[in-house]
Amino acid sequence: MESFTIGKVVVPATIENLDEVNAVLEGRLSSDQVRRLEVSEASVDTGATLLAMPAALIRRLGLKLLPPRPAKTPTGPTHFGVYQAVRLTVQGRDCDVRVTEIDDSCPVLIGYIALEMLDFVVDPRGQRLIGNPDHGGDHMIDMY
Repeated sequence: MESFTIGKVVVPATIENLDEVNAVLEGRLSSDQVRRLEVSEASVDTGATLLAMPAALIRRLGLKLLPPRPAKTPTGPTHFGVYQAVRLTVQGRDCDVRVTEIDDSCPVLIGYIALEMLDFVVDPRGQRLIGNPDHGGDHMIDMY
């Protein structure tokens, strides 16, 4: 039997203030006024639910705080700050997803809901994201 190493998967990502992206579509802002972050190494974390971002990055995007939500963590139950949705772009695919706040010492974490919306699966051998094989690798939405 062949053995292989399973490691963490990191990908570049663009994260934009969704309210400002929508304002561009409505003609109220120009594209260069949208607050955006280019993250060179966002960690794919299938144990995380949404998109988790350090507080400093949340502030740079100017995201609005929503009511906190209960969360389960390895150290026990707690509450996390939840923020308005952002536009997340990874490997040419985008989705709109809410953000949870994590400590500034942590990397950006792309959770399983974002992965589902982007229609990516983790290739543990290649340590990368690939298009969902059930959809021929193409970005598709399941409607059943």
